[in-house]
Amino acid sequence: MFASVDEVSARLAETGYLASPAVATTVFLADRLGKPLLVEGPAGVGKTELAKAVAQVADARLIRLQCYEGIDESRALYEWNHAKQLLRISAGRDERWDETRTDIFSEEFLLARPLLTAIRGSEPKVLLIDETDKADVEVEGLLLEVLSDFQVTVPELGTVAATRRPFVVLTSNASRELSEALRRRCLFLHIGFPDEELERRIVRLKVPGIDALLAESLVRVVRALREMDLRKVPSVAETIDWARTLLALDAGTLDESVVRETLGVVLKHQEDVVKAATKLDLDAV
Repeated sequence: MFASVDEVSARLAETGYLASPAVATTVFLADRLGKPLLVEGPAGVGKTELAKAVAQVADARLIRLQCYEGIDESRALYEWNHAKQLLRISAGRDERWDETRTDIFSEEFLLARPLLTAIRGSEPKVLLIDETDKADVEVEGLLLEVLSDFQVTVPELGTVAATRRPFVVLTSNASRELSEALRRRCLFLHIGFPDEELERRIVRLKVPGIDALLAESLVRVVRALREMDLRKVPSVAETIDWARTLLALDAGTLDESVVRETLGVVLKHQEDVVKAATKLDLDAV
C-alpha cells in the first residue's frame, strides 16, 4: 500500500489523521512485512481512527470485530443459520438425511462473522480487532490460529485460506495483559498523548474555525489536567470536543469562568471536576 514512510504520513494526513514519525514508520513496516499491528495506549488517542484512516487511503473495506467480555467463536468467526436450517429440514422431510445434511451445511446457511469475512475474497480489506484486551483469554487462541496462517477450518466445508491477506490492526487499552504468543505475531505500537505541537495541529485540523491562540491555550490547559492525579485524564478526542464546545459558545479566551462551566466536556467524573476546579491555576499554565 505504501512506498515509503513519508508516503504513509502524507496519505494519512489527507484523511485528517496526523501521524507521528513512530506511527507512520510502524504502519509502513506492518504493510511491508505483512504483520498484524498491535496498537496500545489510553482511550481516545486515535488507535481505532488509525485503522479507519488506513482503510480509507487503501480504498479497502474496513471489517471490525468489537471485542467484549463473553465474546465467543460464533460471534468472531462464523455460525450456522439454525433457523434457516430447520426450515430446510422441515421442507425436505421425504429426503434422506445424507442429502439434507449436505444441503444445510453449505454456504447458503453459513453466517460469516468478522474474522472469516476478512480472509475471504480477493478485495483489499483492513481487519480491525478493537479493544482486544476486553475479550476473554480463550479468544486469543482463536486469534492466534487466524493470524498465524490466515486460514480458517470449517469442519463441514473444509479450510478457507486467504487469497489476499488483510491489513490487521489490533487495539488494546491495556486493561489486561495480552499473551506473549499474540504479541510475538504482531508489530507493536504504543500511541500515547501527542506532544504539544502535534496536539495543536490536530485541534486546528479537526476544528478549523478555532483561533490559533485559543487552540494553544486549550492544549496547554489539557496538558495541565493530564498532570493531575485524576480518575480519567482527558484524551485527544476530548480536547477536540472541548475546542468544538468553545467554538459553539463563541468563547474568544479560555478564562476561569469558561473553564469552570465547560469542564464536564473533558472530565467525566465529578471528583475529577472538583479536583481540577480547585487545583487548576490558569495563570501558571
